[in-house]
Amino acid sequence: MREAGDRHMAIEEAPSSPDAPWPVSTLASKLKGWIERLGTAWVEGEITQWGASGGNVYGKLKDLEDDATVSFTVWSSVRARIPADLKQGDHVIAAVRPNYWLKGGTLTMQVSDMRHVGLGDLLERLERLRQKLKAEGLFEHKKPLPFLPHCIGLITGKDSDAEKDVLRNAQLRWPAVNFRVVHAAVQGERAAAEVTAAIRTLDADPDVDVIIVARGGGDFQNLLVFSDEQLVRTAASASTPIVSAIGHEADRPLLDDVADLRASTPTDAAKRVVPDVTEELARVRQARASIRSRVTHRISIEVDRLEALRSRPVLATTSWIIDTRADELSRYVSRGRDLLERTVERSAARVGELAGHLRALSPQRTLDRGYAIAQLPDGRVVRAATEAKSGERLTLTLAEGSLATTVDSDQDGRI
Repeated sequence: MREAGDRHMAIEEAPSSPDAPWPVSTLASKLKGWIERLGTAWVEGEITQWGASGGNVYGKLKDLEDDATVSFTVWSSVRARIPADLKQGDHVIAAVRPNYWLKGGTLTMQVSDMRHVGLGDLLERLERLRQKLKAEGLFEHKKPLPFLPHCIGLITGKDSDAEKDVLRNAQLRWPAVNFRVVHAAVQGERAAAEVTAAIRTLDADPDVDVIIVARGGGDFQNLLVFSDEQLVRTAASASTPIVSAIGHEADRPLLDDVADLRASTPTDAAKRVVPDVTEELARVRQARASIRSRVTHRISIEVDRLEALRSRPVLATTSWIIDTRADELSRYVSRGRDLLERTVERSAARVGELAGHLRALSPQRTLDRGYAIAQLPDGRVVRAATEAKSGERLTLTLAEGSLATTVDSDQDGRI
């Protein structure tokens, strides 16, 4: 045993070389020694992940300025001494001691103390941007989603679980639905620009009725891309309705606020965008049954009303209508006959009266009194003796008939 220990010590002290390489345990031991030589250090950062398991907390702490993150562990024995309201997004200072686990080859920071510093820088910037966009009205105007979209635009990571969940659940609900999928990075430096470009591409496609932006969750830091100002403004200005399916209920990037619909998960997005064909067919059947029932009920009511009308005495025997109208007609005929007779009598009397006046004014009445009318051969009436010459023939019209005569004048010229 002593010889083995001496040999191990000699290996650790000897430099490594191709001819004399160190065992992995030697390298791991040296790393552990060098790392733990740092001791306890106070650090400041942003909690970007915070998850409890078995009384312990496992999380990540991000630098406020640079892109640097370390994992940390808060053991249950220490957790009782730190604030109970610590959570993801808090700006904190923590006393950490590095610990290198030989068997797993992992490095973590064991927290012995952690304190609030204030609202994290990331959350503070996001909150300022949120208030700015809200003041501009970008959160207010929500476009309605189509009842049955013919084509759905989907923006997601290539071969991601989010893509599979959306496609599978949508096609299960409505097998005829079509998709236009645009793959984009959903985390990292390229993600914001690629998602923004994908939204513009699908929004310009006239066949796309609604756009789903989907990602299967992630920690706070990974979801920051969906709070990018340019991406958010592009989504807000799109004419096509947009559904945000980013993360889970606890996560809320700014895209959720400007989207026309926020879905908690990609699966939830598929269920809310695409109707269930089985449910819709059931609704159609129910509507048909309801219409049939209403029409049948209405017809039954009207039939009952007709029967009630027909059963009334006034309609049961129809001869009374003819009898009543016949009496009325007889009265009207008799009255008309009386009126006509009186009118004829009055008219006859008037005609007789006018005839009497006419006879009184007629030349015949004058002839009846013994007078005669003398006319020249040309038919002119002789009104003066000078109008007739001696020997000229005249026609005398008497009360009854006429006769011819010749003018005979004396020496004085009198007829």
